[in-house]
Amino acid sequence: MRVILKVILILLITWVSIGKVIGQSAIEPGELGGKVNIVNTAVPFLDITPDSRGGAMGNAGVATTPDLNSQHWNPSKFAFIDGNSGIAVSYVPWLRDLVSDINLYYLTGFYRLDDMQVISGSLRYFTLGGITMRETADDIGYQINPNELAFDVGYSRILSDHFSGSVAFRYIRSDLFQSGGQHGDMSAGTSFAADISFFYNRDVNWFENDSRFAAGINISNIGSKISYDGGHTEEFIPTNLRLGTSLTTDLDEYNSISFSLDANKLLVPTPPAGIETSEEYVEEYRDKSVISGMFSSFGDAPGGFSEEMQEISLAFGIEYWYANQFALRGGYFHEHENKGNRKHFTAGIGLKFNMVTLDASYLIPTVSNNPLANTVRFTLGVDLDQVGL
Repeated sequence: MRVILKVILILLITWVSIGKVIGQSAIEPGELGGKVNIVNTAVPFLDITPDSRGGAMGNAGVATTPDLNSQHWNPSKFAFIDGNSGIAVSYVPWLRDLVSDINLYYLTGFYRLDDMQVISGSLRYFTLGGITMRETADDIGYQINPNELAFDVGYSRILSDHFSGSVAFRYIRSDLFQSGGQHGDMSAGTSFAADISFFYNRDVNWFENDSRFAAGINISNIGSKISYDGGHTEEFIPTNLRLGTSLTTDLDEYNSISFSLDANKLLVPTPPAGIETSEEYVEEYRDKSVISGMFSSFGDAPGGFSEEMQEISLAFGIEYWYANQFALRGGYFHEHENKGNRKHFTAGIGLKFNMVTLDASYLIPTVSNNPLANTVRFTLGVDLDQVGL
């Protein structure tokens, strides 16, 4: 049963990448009640929240205070981070209610060049565990271990007293057939992408308390399409627009609280409705260029403006700190039911010592039979300044 579940998961994750290659037709909105029209991409592991702080705050993070995991949310935040260097590692057991060996590992860090410039990087590794492939029921079969990874480096710079910008470059590799190159007509897919981000923050005196207002934008994964069949069929990677704002208020000398709100939209074409043949599907959707797909994504939904609005997901987070040593976090993530129906509350805690931070988060779904139920995340961060590096 476990093998069957994992095979189903791989098919779901890679449907848009290899569905046409193996002769399957596109799922039409009409087949799903006339409303559901999910925007699919290849390598969706790039959108999985890798760290516990963001995971505990409902997946909000583009404008939160800078931390070691800013590379995923908004690399330009690194320009305003305290300290000169640090690293963090995160572990996410993925879809644990279904299978036991799908995991996401995330390593990230930064190094300050001077008062104005910071370089950063991260490595994301996603493993789908071991799967036994069999030709027949009596076949002994052989083991494969599908995996995907992404490696990126970023450069951020302070542009003014309150404003910073960043660029990041990413290499993506998706080996779903674990063949070292070829598995029949399939091969590992690769892509190159870039992020462009900006961050604004300043001190304000709202509500008669010292406060800090921040806003951020990150356009991530602007890059080439990915192919698993030598370039015959190419699929979009998850180019994403993330906008957000946050407000942090010092309640007194020891207590502070912050509120964050993010809005996300995939900048890839919406699948057209009513497509009957593979030829039309390729012509009207999959043959669009990356740049054309980004711009058309703001107005190509078959349902018009109302459907375009459904493609925007919202993330809301709250964070409370006591003495800058203990944190309580909570959040809510909302995605429209016609665009994936991910709706869940989140909660988490954080502990900060002299040189180490420990964070954990927990996901609480609001819809039944949610495969993300009980998702946990763990993050360990190290301030390298404190260890003399």
